[in-house]
Amino acid sequence: MRNSQVQIPTSREQCLALDAADPLAPFRTQYTLPANGVYLDGNSLGVLPVRTPEIVRRTVEEEWGQDLITSWNKHGWTELPFVLGDRIAPLIGAGPAEVVVCDSVSVNLFKVLTAALRLRSGRRTVLGERDSFPTDLYIAEGVTGLFEGARSVLLPSLDSADDLDAHLDEGVAAVVLSQVDYRTGRLLDMGAITAKVHAAGALMIWDLCHSAGALPIELTTHQVDFAVGCTYKYLNAGPCAPSFLYAAPRHHAAVEQPLTGWFGHAAPFAFESGYRPAEGIGQFLTSFPPLLALAGLRATLEIWEDVDLAQLRAKSLALTGLFIEQCADLEVVTPRQEKLRGSQVAIRHQDGFPVVQALIERGVIGDFRAPDLMRFGFTPLYVSYTEVWDAAQALREVLASGEWQAERFATRGAVT
Repeated sequence: MRNSQVQIPTSREQCLALDAADPLAPFRTQYTLPANGVYLDGNSLGVLPVRTPEIVRRTVEEEWGQDLITSWNKHGWTELPFVLGDRIAPLIGAGPAEVVVCDSVSVNLFKVLTAALRLRSGRRTVLGERDSFPTDLYIAEGVTGLFEGARSVLLPSLDSADDLDAHLDEGVAAVVLSQVDYRTGRLLDMGAITAKVHAAGALMIWDLCHSAGALPIELTTHQVDFAVGCTYKYLNAGPCAPSFLYAAPRHHAAVEQPLTGWFGHAAPFAFESGYRPAEGIGQFLTSFPPLLALAGLRATLEIWEDVDLAQLRAKSLALTGLFIEQCADLEVVTPRQEKLRGSQVAIRHQDGFPVVQALIERGVIGDFRAPDLMRFGFTPLYVSYTEVWDAAQALREVLASGEWQAERFATRGAVT
């Protein structure tokens, strides 16, 4: 039984009406969308904002091409990790000087997890979920290997904060969880889990890769210790765009991050032989992020300054709810309860890979995650209700016709 607090259309005509009245519809013109297709893979790679090529061109041809090294000061290159971090902050419920753009999710997770273990000296257990995105598991394994007696403990998927009770003891230093499960789209209760972890004396680290830009996040409200996330999914900053890192201000004075590079120094251009960390969030910098990638992030964050996150969440729930309803006869593994899901829908099918390939040939782009999950991401700023209706109809037609059984759909590339 659906527990819905948003309007779910029941016909294509209703979808057209909702699109006509959609307050987020004008944002569609800000993006480059497939001419004859439906893009439902923004949970893997967001589309190209229309303004990005011009901003990248200006960065290349004018800032680099004409102003050269003077651009570090003239165009504020040095400050970009902080300026862009401050622009991301409202999207994740953080404040000024609490977020910095740098490196990748893996590198930033290594930094904050190492820092957490140092802050909780004497505690040597890191808890995570067995089915978390692999980079989180691999980094936790690598970090704990650097501390004598440390261990990474992987738990079954959590349904609620209470599932942590049997595992939170005085040996736990930190808990690392993804707010939204990359496979199923399940949304965890950030507030309840963080409070539970803190009550046990441990630190809470959140991976926001599948929630930033998809729903409102409240890091400050929930007293989160650290968070990392990417910018190339729902935030649409471009392939391999830099990650962001959040550290609660209460930890800035005592924290020690392990990758003590030049740009994390208190005075990089003093060229001192010894390391002195910068104050505040700046100490989490290591090297400067790729400047052309930052240009793409600059472009997309200009759009986000005008986004109402409450409207974003309402539409996300309506789009995912519509797709779930239209696929109700399939094995939908994404929670039907709105408070328990992010902005994607996953469907289990033993032949999911060729089914997705057949859909892509029809112009409906989703993706597949082994062993048997078809994933569909819904980015409210550029996905319409009518597109979701049509995509669900296409999926049903592909399954009913058996066209996915054609040999060409079984060929797998390096990326699925």
